[in-house]
Amino acid sequence: MTDNRARDEAAQWFVRLQNAELSAAERQRFDVWRKEHPDHQYEFDVLQGVWNATDLLPQARLQALCEGPVEKPRRRTVLRYAVAAGVAVVALGLGLFSGLDHPRSYSAEFSTRVGERRQVALPDGSVMDLNSRSIVAVHYEQGRRGVELKQGEALFSVEHDSTRPFVVAAGAGQVTVTGTRFDVRRDEDRTRVVVEAGTVKVQGRAPDSVVTLTAGLGSHVDNQGLVAAAYAVNTDALTAWRTGKLVFNNASLSEVAREVSRYRERPLRVSTPAVGNLRLSSVFKSNDTDALLKALPHILPVAVRTLPDGSQEIFSR
Repeated sequence: MTDNRARDEAAQWFVRLQNAELSAAERQRFDVWRKEHPDHQYEFDVLQGVWNATDLLPQARLQALCEGPVEKPRRRTVLRYAVAAGVAVVALGLGLFSGLDHPRSYSAEFSTRVGERRQVALPDGSVMDLNSRSIVAVHYEQGRRGVELKQGEALFSVEHDSTRPFVVAAGAGQVTVTGTRFDVRRDEDRTRVVVEAGTVKVQGRAPDSVVTLTAGLGSHVDNQGLVAAAYAVNTDALTAWRTGKLVFNNASLSEVAREVSRYRERPLRVSTPAVGNLRLSSVFKSNDTDALLKALPHILPVAVRTLPDGSQEIFSR
């Protein structure tokens, strides 16, 4: 079930419960709905928390958020505003997530198909942007916000919470933050981390294998859990996939083939190490990788052929 559907249904039930007494049959349907999926009870509880907390907020805070009259709005008015604007947005604006019991426990998994990009809003206000062919599992609990990048790439915009670190596990490494913006990419041989804003800690398998990154720096963790020293990166180029672009700055054709394969049903390969070592600097659209393959022979001394299994290979000409 999508987050929006569960949230919308919770809002509908909540308004009905506040506006009128439910019949026995309606109450039974409500109880069935609550037990159908964990997200149902979770979203309803968040609404209840917002409802209960509004009476405790200063008038100026409510006025600034709702842009309403000076007098404190009635709870029903605030509820309708919350339903219209979205529970997560209102709760964040009011600063409620740190004061309520939600979200303490939350589990979900999100994925993208070939060529698909997806943005996911998490219960604490953090946001994940998922690249093509990505799988992410989320598990929030008291004292920790956990995410596992099982496959692919994701950019995380993390809501600050010093009491609950945000930890991303990927391959043999993990990234720990309290609030920042960073990109994690998991490949077969390593996991790469680049930081757009804030500070992150990248840790491998050994306790002393730790690197701290700030904005404009990157690192990677190999399959043995060894963390590379921090190095300067072009974050705009490395996160250009969010706008549907593939940016290559003196990239080897091996790197190009690996990146392009993320956006195609069949993989793109290079025929020899010598071909893979050729360098490319250019920008292409991620939703039109055929255009890249057509352009390559005009840029480099190579050609592209289709193999019997339907995949394609770059070879020297």
